[in-house]
Amino acid sequence: MEFILSDANVFAYLVSRELCTQEEAISGVEQKSAKNFNLLVTLSAGRKLLVKQEPFTGQQEGANEFLREWRIHEFIQRFLELGYISAWLPEVIHFDADRSIIVVNYLTNYRDLAEFYAQENRFSPDIAGAIGSVLAAIHRATLNCQEYQDFFVQDTVSETDQELQLTEGLDRIGPEIFGQVPDDGLKFFALYQRYDSLGKAIAELGHAYQPCCLTHNDLKLNNILLPLDWEKENHLQIRLIDWERSDWGDPAFDLGALIASYLLVWLTSLVVSKSIGIEEALRLAMTPLEDLQPSLVTLMRNYCDRFPEIFELRPDFLQRVMQFTGLNLIKAIQSMLQYQKSFGNTGICLLQVAKTLLCRPEASIRTIFGIEESELTRLIRSANH
Repeated sequence: MEFILSDANVFAYLVSRELCTQEEAISGVEQKSAKNFNLLVTLSAGRKLLVKQEPFTGQQEGANEFLREWRIHEFIQRFLELGYISAWLPEVIHFDADRSIIVVNYLTNYRDLAEFYAQENRFSPDIAGAIGSVLAAIHRATLNCQEYQDFFVQDTVSETDQELQLTEGLDRIGPEIFGQVPDDGLKFFALYQRYDSLGKAIAELGHAYQPCCLTHNDLKLNNILLPLDWEKENHLQIRLIDWERSDWGDPAFDLGALIASYLLVWLTSLVVSKSIGIEEALRLAMTPLEDLQPSLVTLMRNYCDRFPEIFELRPDFLQRVMQFTGLNLIKAIQSMLQYQKSFGNTGICLLQVAKTLLCRPEASIRTIFGIEESELTRLIRSANH
């Protein structure tokens, strides 16, 4: 793969695009781990720029994802009434479609939320509540606005294509799969095909997909930034970054992706062994689900507090969120197969939980949140009054 920029020429590129001056000497370039060859450039004045790039092919293949992130920037610039949303977004300052390069201001006073949870192993409901409030505000602000939807339509796939993307790699499993996945991966597809109800639930969920607002579509914990001094802030100002998959989409998918990301903290901490059953493995997790449940309840309560209309428009919204949570766990399994080439006992546990969420969403509410659906609904309603 060929990348245009490296530590040898990135400074000259930034100067040529007037993103910094010749007088601002470069004091360091660090490669950031990612699918693309990202460069973190530190300038002499202390300012940092994150330069993201895709492999250059001359066909602009990589520009599409970056275009979506740049379109979010343009969206806020065009519709000034939504300017307050920019406080929750990355600071994008340059987009080069011809070379598949995008540049953002690197926020030095923030840290990756996934990294924070991994290092601190504490889960304040205040953090999850702030995320829920921000996500709800973005969804609500853009809800069913034809003018906003029209802005994105040139970069938005059709609803039929969106349904196919939801079930990507799951709806057409044939003999060719044997040459595409490792032996461990075949275990996943064998289990998946054994559960006829799972395939039907995913297909039905695809048909139930209802795009109605701006959605992030990749809400993982490592795409959320937490202020370094978050405990001192009166108003916790989180940021949602990497909008490369953003779209005019279904808010239930965003919320499901976020909850799935929290559940992965629990599910990837399992003590797995052939001598330990799945129920026992779930109970012995290094990060118990009980540690996460106060955050999940606060996340949902704050989301609904900021966006009460969603339950009037979608009475089944909570059940759909549970199903999209399950779907995102299956996508996590597919990612494991793609990058780690493995599907062990942890993957089997993920699949079991995903199946329950997709096929029995109402029953899953008690398991995920630690309270009955009626109690969760009561908390939501009390938050809205």
